[in-house]
Amino acid sequence: MGQSGQTPPPFSMPMFRSFVPERIRPWIYVFIVITFQCSGGLYLGTLNQMMGETALMREDLLMCLYANLAGMAIYFPLLFRMKFRFTNKTLLCGAAAGVLLCNLIAPHITFLPLLWLVCFIEGMCKIQRTFECMSNIQLWITPKRDFTVFFPVLHIIILGCMLLSDLLATYIMYYYHWDYMQLFICGIMMLDLLILAVCTRHVRMFRKLPLYGIDWLGAILWSALLLETTFLFNYGDWYDWWHSPVIRQLSVAIIVTLFFCVRRMFLIRHPYYEPKMWKYRHLLPVFILITLVEMFLATEHVLEEVYLGEVMHYGSLTGVQLDWPALVGVLAGCLFAYWWMHIKRFNYLRLIIVGLGGIVCYLAGNYFLISPDIHISQLYLLIFCRGFAYAVLSATFMTCLEEIMSFQHFFQALSVFNMLHMVMGGVVGAAIYTRGLAYYLPDNIARYGAAIDSVASSRMSIDLPHYLETFMSQMTEISLKQMYGWTALACILLFLLFLLYDAPVRRELKQMPSWLKIRKMIAGQGPSK
Repeated sequence: MGQSGQTPPPFSMPMFRSFVPERIRPWIYVFIVITFQCSGGLYLGTLNQMMGETALMREDLLMCLYANLAGMAIYFPLLFRMKFRFTNKTLLCGAAAGVLLCNLIAPHITFLPLLWLVCFIEGMCKIQRTFECMSNIQLWITPKRDFTVFFPVLHIIILGCMLLSDLLATYIMYYYHWDYMQLFICGIMMLDLLILAVCTRHVRMFRKLPLYGIDWLGAILWSALLLETTFLFNYGDWYDWWHSPVIRQLSVAIIVTLFFCVRRMFLIRHPYYEPKMWKYRHLLPVFILITLVEMFLATEHVLEEVYLGEVMHYGSLTGVQLDWPALVGVLAGCLFAYWWMHIKRFNYLRLIIVGLGGIVCYLAGNYFLISPDIHISQLYLLIFCRGFAYAVLSATFMTCLEEIMSFQHFFQALSVFNMLHMVMGGVVGAAIYTRGLAYYLPDNIARYGAAIDSVASSRMSIDLPHYLETFMSQMTEISLKQMYGWTALACILLFLLFLLYDAPVRRELKQMPSWLKIRKMIAGQGPSK
């Protein structure tokens, strides 16, 4: 990164064959990243049709999506080891083949643990290829390796592709069939493999670094802990939480797994997550904040979906139109973060305050606005605020994380960060909102429905079945307002705490080490005991 005055090395991509023009080489990698970020084991946009055609519940399909994200999060500490062990072409072709195979077999698997494993592996392939492409075009994006430039650009691609994938899956499901999305991704992966076979060659810029010293057992233990915790919060409401022996046994298993994870971290020389990684100043507040932000934004997948489906009665094709203002918000948020951090060089804390303000606008706006009588266009500004806030906070938190960590522990911390960012915050928030609705909806029905009986309805000369249908919609609306209200109050409290704590924290950016220095650093780590 850029403040040291050193002359950056010239940008080149020697892995391409000579007939490929220099100008289009980075854009080929951008295309490959976009295709990978649009891929997944299963797809959120096809959830409703899959539930109708298969024996899978919503919780089963959501667990597949969380397993995919968990595979991405847990793989971060291995990215550089793989980069210095295999050639660029080997990694890209292997990841493309992995995604292709996972998308081919996922729709035909009925054994849930195996399906989760396939989605988990697909997530690992997805992040490996994304990292490999982005690390090779980093100097093209920012010749000084300035992360205040790189992270906003990265999040335009990641968050934008997430929304485009949802749009694409919904339209394909509506006009064709849900498993056509898997076939479409398979076709794209075959195109990627063809491009890589024709346009690239095996080039090794550094001496091969063997895969010695990797704590494979530690990686398995942390993966098990993440998936067990995700299962608990994802299926908790279905099993009625700790009233069920399944949840009680799983809770004991989580405690035992955590014990072995921590024990191994302190016993071996080079554990998967080193104890020193947890001791950096400000690391814990960043982890707590990103978890809280994800919990606030989990309203999108619980409260917002219930509102669009149960109150507004929108179909999939209508509801997905809200992805467009979210996409505009993501683009605006990333550009705003770039302007704030790189152009103006303002402090990061106030940028976090701006992001939290966007979440407050989204939550409070839903509390005051939701009604069965509004037009969908009236939700556009709220969805824009949500996308804007998510983009600003994602780019800012990742930049803050890079600033407070040494490079030796950055990717370990990035792995834990993404566990909380992509998996735990969302699944815990969704569990809280689901539980809240399960309490408020029956409570409101009991309170407001006490006066409804056959005698009262005969006096009022109303159509009781039609009235009950309208009544249930109104009770759902009231319950959603209550949940949005409590969530907005919690977010406003966090927002006010940041305003009270506001202080300049901007400083000169660290120098990003070169690839050669990184390789020497990794090579200096001996094997685990």
